[in-house]
Amino acid sequence: MPLGVKLILGSTYNLLKEEFAVLVKAILGKKIGMTQIFDQNGNVVPVTVLNVGPCVVSQVKSKEKDGYEAVQIGFGDIKLKYSKTERSAKFNTKPINITMPMQGHFLKNNVAPKKVLKEFRPSDISGFKVGDVIKADIFSLDDKVDVVGVSKGKGYAGVIKRWNCRRLKESHGSGPVVRHAGSNGGCSDPSRVFKGKKLPGHLGAEKVTVQNLKVVLVDAENNLIALKGAVPGPSGGIVMVKDSVKSKTKVAKAS
Repeated sequence: MPLGVKLILGSTYNLLKEEFAVLVKAILGKKIGMTQIFDQNGNVVPVTVLNVGPCVVSQVKSKEKDGYEAVQIGFGDIKLKYSKTERSAKFNTKPINITMPMQGHFLKNNVAPKKVLKEFRPSDISGFKVGDVIKADIFSLDDKVDVVGVSKGKGYAGVIKRWNCRRLKESHGSGPVVRHAGSNGGCSDPSRVFKGKKLPGHLGAEKVTVQNLKVVLVDAENNLIALKGAVPGPSGGIVMVKDSVKSKTKVAKAS
């Protein structure tokens, strides 16, 4: 690639990076499920209810020490378990359901052990300190958020379910291959299958981000928020709710 093109692409990437680096708040939570509520006009609104927070800031990463700026938050308390054997009770008082590196990480920052740790990169880390508690009330009604989760795993799937391919007719002559993928490529030329060929394989269980969901309900007392629309993952799955990148970018452009 020519040097001039590299410089143009690099400068464009830096501009986009600065433009999208407007994240202010984020929180971890658990998906409860979907339901429906009625707005002031009596319209039915399909919503996903999330149990978010309270999350504890377990680490604040700086550019000088870690090479980049980020805030690490923890969600979900761990009930520590100890060995019941006489020897372990006498010589080892450390819990057995959390690894020693993680024990050191939490002890160093004087934070209770958490089940889930995630990072997000705010535009300014000066407002965060280790031990700060983030609750559901950081979001308000009509806020736009992005939700990151792991989609439902569907196992090994064929091309019809995985890629929405067509099937063959089942009237005459198709045989037992009506749901098969068909031919995979040429013969002597190119003598290979092209990369990206849509074939059967594992479906789901991958990181998915749903953007621009509207906050329609905030219950800070019970750590609940309701978002209009669907959220990736099964009920009980861990999700991260953060500021909508697109809506923040529009605000930045307008100003």
